[in-house]
Amino acid sequence: MKAVKTFIAGLYILEPDVFGDNRGWFFESYSKTKLAAQGLIADFVQDNHSLSGKKGTLRGLHFQNAPKAQTKLVRCTRGAVRDVAVDLRKGSPTYKKWFSAELSADNYKQLWIPRGFAHGFLTLTDDCEVQYKVDENYAPECDRSIRFDDPEIGIDWGIADPVISKKDMSAPFLAGSDANFKIEGDLE
Repeated sequence: MKAVKTFIAGLYILEPDVFGDNRGWFFESYSKTKLAAQGLIADFVQDNHSLSGKKGTLRGLHFQNAPKAQTKLVRCTRGAVRDVAVDLRKGSPTYKKWFSAELSADNYKQLWIPRGFAHGFLTLTDDCEVQYKVDENYAPECDRSIRFDDPEIGIDWGIADPVISKKDMSAPFLAGSDANFKIEGDLE
């Protein structure tokens, strides 16, 4: 499994080695040992799985505040999504910058999102399944969202009218959020 750095410190695209033959394919979707050898360390405690029925469904931007912040390892196992991570770490040179990647059942790519980021995705096909690991259990008291269309962040989702939940539509803008992340230690 190859970890490819993005322009945001700590955020990686993971590209697995896929082995195929006349029967189909096989790949390791997670290897604690192989990722740790590349400096990506998390003790994952929960797996989450979502299904979005319609193309153009937008979920996010979600995060959990400290002390229950989460590292996430995200992949799309059916269909395709545009996965987005936003750096909310105050003091980071990329604070409020966003990164997106297409994750799909066909390209096998995953996104490693460290603590201190908001996360969301837009479905590019019908019937999308997204699965992700987290290193902290769900904590409703720390659960937060910010608006997907916050002009201060300026994500270009490529869609004018996404299918979105009432909760996500009523999320605050970052300026009204109590996001409590800050840089601790060196950024690589």
